[in-house]
Amino acid sequence: MATALAVTLGVQTTLAQSTSTTSTKKKSNSILGDILSSATKGSTLGDVLGSVTGLNKITAESLVGTWKYNEPGISFVSDNLLLSVGGEVAAAKIKSNLMTQYKKVGITSSNTVFTFNKNKTFKAKIDGKPLVGTWVLNESTQMLTLNTLLFNLNGYVRENTNGIELTFESKKILTLFQTVAKFSGNATLSTIGDLSKNYDGMRVGFNLTK
Repeated sequence: MATALAVTLGVQTTLAQSTSTTSTKKKSNSILGDILSSATKGSTLGDVLGSVTGLNKITAESLVGTWKYNEPGISFVSDNLLLSVGGEVAAAKIKSNLMTQYKKVGITSSNTVFTFNKNKTFKAKIDGKPLVGTWVLNESTQMLTLNTLLFNLNGYVRENTNGIELTFESKKILTLFQTVAKFSGNATLSTIGDLSKNYDGMRVGFNLTK
């Protein structure tokens, strides 16, 4: 009888542990599911991960052409899924904030344009102010280097559903906006640059379409 009781208790304990483990896994999966669901409203999980990790790469050949501003661009890199998804939600809020600032500046599809030529020269307008120089794309890292008489700037490009995203490390885009602000007299551009400094580790810039 004692042996039978011990076996019964052992089975019950094992079942209880199994049930507890299953419950914990379900709870964890539920939490992850809620996070993913919240982060991916209006987009697929692939879109979210693509924008965070930069999985969608482009070539120098596909970059050639004229690209017009569509909306602010936000991106960053993280190997941790939960951090990435949480970051994507934060990025959506930051993009909304930048959208407001861009509108105050007056950045539109007609006055903010990038043209990349096959001979590796480029022409650009930011808030209507021209920039010219040369460009080099590292297809492996997706780093796009813009060389002008005023500055050299490293940015990053990737494909998205509407075209391409051109972003710069938040501290470096300040250089771009400050330079344009000097020629345009538009102090709000510098404000955007100052704002971007608060998002250390993120890339800020433009979503562009042909």
